[in-house]
Amino acid sequence: MLNNIGLPGLLLIAIVVLVLFGRGKISSLMGEVGKGITAFKKGVKDGSAELDDKSDTAARDVTPEAEKDKV
Repeated sequence: MLNNIGLPGLLLIAIVVLVLFGRGKISSLMGEVGKGITAFKKGVKDGSAELDDKSDTAARDVTPEAEKDKV
């Protein structure tokens, strides 16, 4: 169904949305979407950095000093 929209259909949808909501509402909505995308990207970056930190600490040698002397 959505495969046959084409450029004229998208333009018609854009005009209808613009008439219904107005330029101010759409611009504020797009600003909020942009903030959401930025927050999502920051969260993904922080999450991957946290996972990298955890893997770095897991790979450390944590053998107690007393056992190192025995070997």
